[in-house]
Amino acid sequence: MGFLDVILGRSKPVRPDLDQLFAIPSAAITLQAGAGFLPTGLGSVCFASVEGGAFSRVRDEVRELLDADTATGGLPVEFSQDSYGYTWLLARQSPDDVTTLVNDLHAVNTLLRDAGFGPQLLCSLVGFRDAEQRPLALVYLYKRGTFYPFAPVVGAGERRDNELELQARALLTNDLRLEPDLSRWFPVWGAPGL
Repeated sequence: MGFLDVILGRSKPVRPDLDQLFAIPSAAITLQAGAGFLPTGLGSVCFASVEGGAFSRVRDEVRELLDADTATGGLPVEFSQDSYGYTWLLARQSPDDVTTLVNDLHAVNTLLRDAGFGPQLLCSLVGFRDAEQRPLALVYLYKRGTFYPFAPVVGAGERRDNELELQARALLTNDLRLEPDLSRWFPVWGAPGL
């Protein structure tokens, strides 16, 4: 960062740190103890698709890696596209095995980044539900290197439970690097894994 950057108020962008994802199992324990939210075993990665052979090869590598356990009862990954044209990869594990789910999400992000597609990565999320079946997701913003909670209200269209999101933020301050700018807590309506 140069002198002019300081004078003009520009800041150096945060480098993504995919290892931050490994804090999710600890955060899951905090969410369970503090708010009664349990992992669903569902997690997803969102990225902007790119046309071309190189991206297709990476996508095939991701599928091959994560589907390696389907012969022994593991569930295959699913790819879908949202209304904005972004691709979502949905990974499934046992709800009591958050660590393996996080490993899967980390592997997908790492494969895409190492193949040169890091700029296409948008976010990753891990889903939770409480006894009332209220959904909550911990969303990792790739470009910011931070997390935020996202809690859509079931059956209310595109409405969020802001109180629950703020409660989750208060619970998780010691577990995750949380996004301080609330305007960056983007809704991920209809995200696979929620």
